Amino acid sequence: MTGRLYITAASVEQAVPDLYVPTDVISGVNMAPRQPLSVIRLEAARPTLGNAFWGLTPPWLTVLDQAPHCARAEGLAQRPMFRDAICSRRCLVPAAGVYAWQPRPGYKQPHLITHADRRPMLLAGIWCRFHTTLTDYNDSFALITVPSPAFLEPLSDRLPALITREDAHRWLDPQTPQEAVSDMLMPASRELLGAFPVSRRVNNPREQDPSCAHPIGIMRRDKPEQEI
Repeated sequence: MTGRLYITAASVEQAVPDLYVPTDVISGVNMAPRQPLSVIRLEAARPTLGNAFWGLTPPWLTVLDQAPHCARAEGLAQRPMFRDAICSRRCLVPAAGVYAWQPRPGYKQPHLITHADRRPMLLAGIWCRFHTTLTDYNDSFALITVPSPAFLEPLSDRLPALITREDAHRWLDPQTPQEAVSDMLMPASRELLGAFPVSRRVNNPREQDPSCAHPIGIMRRDKPEQEI
């Protein structure tokens, strides 16, 4: 399951056309669950940036450590925690990349998975709202994961579902039919993604040096002859 993201201010601000940004962008080289992130939701028919806690926290959840930060696409309709959210509370998490770890003898090598052309990724999510008073509330979210493309399976068997810019408004719109929503939750096209090894310093979630996201080897692509 995805547990670390690379988020730049540009990946948020350039995520979708006509994005309304009424709040500060949250960005970081090595963003882990259990903290607020920038998310995009539909408000007054316009994609709007807001903040939400990474870890879905419905009102009845009493142990914060049990808040799921990811949800499998295949089980969304079966689990009450996710069922209502996938119908009417969908969001996007803009990111520049997703970290994954490849097992090696005695250690795991981190990689950064990105769009091959390094444009922003739109990660599919669901969110919920927990009212603490009549006027105060906390929002939280979980990423939706799907099976990884075969060439990335050595790094992770699942990755967040990617929503295209063209589908962003339909994904956010609660009026979109569920069949259309399900059709968007598919593994990314293989040619869209690449992954390159990065410093093992990223293993520490407190490490936020920009060099954590710098490649230290060639990019893994679907076909060996495409490596750059």
